[in-house]
Amino acid sequence: MKVIRDPIHGYIELDPLTLSIIDSPQLQRLRRISQLGLSNLVYPGANHSRFEHCLGVMHLATMLTEKIDSVSEDEKLELRVAALLHDVGHGPYSHVTENLTKHYTRKKHEDVKEILKKGELGEILTDNGLNPSVIEEHIQGKTDLGKILNSEIDVDRMDYLVRDSHYTGVAFGIVDHVRLINEMQFYENKLVVTSGGVKAAESLLVSRFLMHPSVYYHHVSRIAETMFTRAVDDLIQKGTLNPFELRKMDDSRILEMIRNDNGYAGELAERLDNRKLYKRALYAGFDEVGKGILKHRKNIKRVEAEIAEDVGIEPECVLIDIPKNPEIAEMKALVKLNNRMLRLDEASNVVATLEHAHCDNWMMGVYTPKEYREDVSKAARKFFDVKRSTKQFRLNEIEG
Repeated sequence: MKVIRDPIHGYIELDPLTLSIIDSPQLQRLRRISQLGLSNLVYPGANHSRFEHCLGVMHLATMLTEKIDSVSEDEKLELRVAALLHDVGHGPYSHVTENLTKHYTRKKHEDVKEILKKGELGEILTDNGLNPSVIEEHIQGKTDLGKILNSEIDVDRMDYLVRDSHYTGVAFGIVDHVRLINEMQFYENKLVVTSGGVKAAESLLVSRFLMHPSVYYHHVSRIAETMFTRAVDDLIQKGTLNPFELRKMDDSRILEMIRNDNGYAGELAERLDNRKLYKRALYAGFDEVGKGILKHRKNIKRVEAEIAEDVGIEPECVLIDIPKNPEIAEMKALVKLNNRMLRLDEASNVVATLEHAHCDNWMMGVYTPKEYREDVSKAARKFFDVKRSTKQFRLNEIEG
């Protein structure tokens, strides 16, 4: 048994099987995949990788299964491997390219059976009697045991909140994950939090609520990621890049392809390299644009072209970012109180309050080069029929 030193969890033990998986090309690629996309343009320390996150998730999954008597040794091994491999399907810059991959290949990052069956990684799993289909089901949370990795409150969330907080320097990611793990168990084949873990579960939700506008949806990150996504899409549209290759690539390779482009993608790459980002022409929440704006998510390029035409500029100079309707899945986590099972938002007034407050974090953006900002702002406000906000400030405008 070998150990490695992790800045979040201390020493993490590695058995011969996990060592062999770590040494596979598929896992080594994750060393070169940024955990937080382009957030280092906001937080210079945010350069941690999917690789170290996977090690952390494996460590927490091991901690949890070790304390549950009903989990067999074979199941513990399966889940340990699934935890280590749970992000092997991510493309460059993690979630930044995920929507493109899903659009062109119909594959989400949890759809990993094809990756697990091939090459050196496939041989390792086969030689150790591990079924790639079962490992994938654990990763997707389709099995009871897989809920530890992928459910309303799981070890994946526990690790990334603490880890992202550490590397960004944002003090909101304070989660008592050790306490939470010690207060989780299976009850009627469902993963539940016992009464002693409710406060720790609340801290996880509060942390995620605060990290969302400050880190995950910081406006500079959203602008940079929207620009990057459009650059990658431009390469795909021109036939320069095969979208089915995305999940085999790392950050540096895709960035170099964008840099080498002589057209729109190359222009965006130069802006990203020099941090000459597009600016916010419009940045509004549901209180100003209404939830009806979500209908435009399917026709964003058409709307961009219409606004650009109104201003008299090229469509590429207008980028629109409309996030999906916000949800907090953790609220549906089950809590065991007096041999009864309740949803977390039923057991906690704090969580119930967050459910309503979370919509205030949602923001849509219209981005454009600095010289067009005023004209694009007027056209965008007219198109989206923006109402005047009565709020003096927003939580996500406190940072930056």
